[in-house]
Amino acid sequence: MNDIIEQLQELSETVPVPLELPTFEQLVEVEEQILIGLPNDLKEFLLYGSDVIYGTLEPVTAADPSSHTYLPEVACYAWSIGLPREQIAICQIGDSFYCIDEESQVLFWKKGRFSDKVWESFWHWAEDVWLNR
Repeated sequence: MNDIIEQLQELSETVPVPLELPTFEQLVEVEEQILIGLPNDLKEFLLYGSDVIYGTLEPVTAADPSSHTYLPEVACYAWSIGLPREQIAICQIGDSFYCIDEESQVLFWKKGRFSDKVWESFWHWAEDVWLNR
């Protein structure tokens, strides 16, 4: 995990208005809004790596409710178009989503179906998909 966060931070783009990392209290608020506990991998990412801007993928964030990547908004939209409620969207690509389950497995959901590819953790997904896109 730490190696991947360090790698992402080294690659992170400098932007005029950088993303902020959330506080633990903000994560609790997010959990209360979506009515689901966040898997540990996702919590770790949000607390230590969600300020990274790299490549074409924009994973969810938890510090700024007005952001288009704000986790409760992204998850709510994903659920409204059919993503199963037990999945939490972690990255939106149009109407397709990478999502995480309670065991921290990451799946890709598109047009009402899951792909066959499964990543065993958020960090495996970040290394395999986010860093290589």
